[in-house]
Amino acid sequence: MRTRLEHDLLGDMEIDSDAWYGIQTQRAVDNFAITGVPISHFPQLVQALAMVKMAAAKANTDLGSLDPYKSQAIIAACEDIRDGHLHDQFVVDLIQGGAGTSTNMNANEVIANLALEKLGHGKGQYQFLHPNDDVNRSQSTNDAYPSAACLAIQLAADPLIETIRSLINALSAKGREFSDVVKMGRTQMQDAVPMTLGQEFEAFAVTLSEDIDRLGEASKLLCEINLGGTAIGTGINTHPQYAALAVNYLAEISGKPMVPATNLVEATSDMGAFVLFSGVLRRFAIKLSKIANDLRLLSSGPRTGFGEIRLPPMQPGSSIMPGKVNPVIPEAVNQTAYQVIASDLAVTLAAEAGQLQLNAMEPLIIYNLLNSMKMLGSACSMLETRCIQGIEADRERCAELMDRSIGCITALVPHIGYGNASRIAQIALHTGRTVRELVLSEKLLSEAELEHLLSPQSMLAPQAFTLEKRNG
Repeated sequence: MRTRLEHDLLGDMEIDSDAWYGIQTQRAVDNFAITGVPISHFPQLVQALAMVKMAAAKANTDLGSLDPYKSQAIIAACEDIRDGHLHDQFVVDLIQGGAGTSTNMNANEVIANLALEKLGHGKGQYQFLHPNDDVNRSQSTNDAYPSAACLAIQLAADPLIETIRSLINALSAKGREFSDVVKMGRTQMQDAVPMTLGQEFEAFAVTLSEDIDRLGEASKLLCEINLGGTAIGTGINTHPQYAALAVNYLAEISGKPMVPATNLVEATSDMGAFVLFSGVLRRFAIKLSKIANDLRLLSSGPRTGFGEIRLPPMQPGSSIMPGKVNPVIPEAVNQTAYQVIASDLAVTLAAEAGQLQLNAMEPLIIYNLLNSMKMLGSACSMLETRCIQGIEADRERCAELMDRSIGCITALVPHIGYGNASRIAQIALHTGRTVRELVLSEKLLSEAELEHLLSPQSMLAPQAFTLEKRNG
């Protein structure tokens, strides 16, 4: 392997001559072999880092703090990276000591070496354009890294929201398809009152759709960033106009409504927006897991469980039991949700661990937020295409369970009274006779009245009734 020699405050190191990163990145790679997940695993973070550096270069140039020829090379390099070039050179593990310094320097070094190439120089010839002096000008890790993180989360939220919306549409489509399938609703795992399978699936769609709005609201809080605060929020080593100008450029470059935080010292140490966003992801994961639980219950059997729906078979379910097919897609969704919920706890603990003017645990926060979004997006897509779209209703099974249930007695309470209804329910439970049969045998209602009251039209929505009819 051909190498080049680079130097930092700790001394010299040989770097692969083909690497676009430099000595500080290599030290971080050697130090932090933790998750095996590099920055490049999350392309939105790489893009966001490039956009922050581009905005800084533009602001510094306008303010006379950066030579225009260097600025042009830096901006061009950032544009290349934003467009997907050299993402594989962002090699530092997401979890790292140093409050994100290694991530920031990975970006600075790759951008510097790419800019050097554009200026006609070789990698590592930092006397012509330096990762710290030029690419990192007017910045600290402590404002560049969290600002990039805020932007990256927003960029990652966009495809997640679209994936969730697609899943919602699939659930709504099943709601329409199953709108005529009458079944028993259940509370506390016991028979309750009738509903349609369509109502059940439409409720799934509605509960997930609520969190699209919550994700949007949480994303807005991430638009307020501390770029320009540098080390602790005081803005040391920056021009008085730099912060506002750099954030304006970042908003223009990213298409996101980024604004400077009202108090940069507070914003440099506060992790509140990340905690709130993580909470929304946890809320969504909990809802998604509940739906997966219900799908597993409703499809249980196939002959000794609920068996009201049939999930599309994805793979053989056992190495010993012939014919067994398991609900593997909902099971994987459950496990994804558990990981997201656990990640939220990690975010919470890391946010609490901040001390004085900085939170050194930001890398853990950023890793967990980006990873949770990536996992949830994959899980939603998998659930939609490999499960929801192929679900079938077992109409005969739904009708069978409906006929055998005593839950329909609730629909008769306003007409025969709670006492009669309770007594009929007990008799039905102990004798196996149907509610319909017992009500007719005791002449509590006529056959026509009973037919009307136990029809889907009467049981599945509010119905007006008169006192005279109840006493009749």
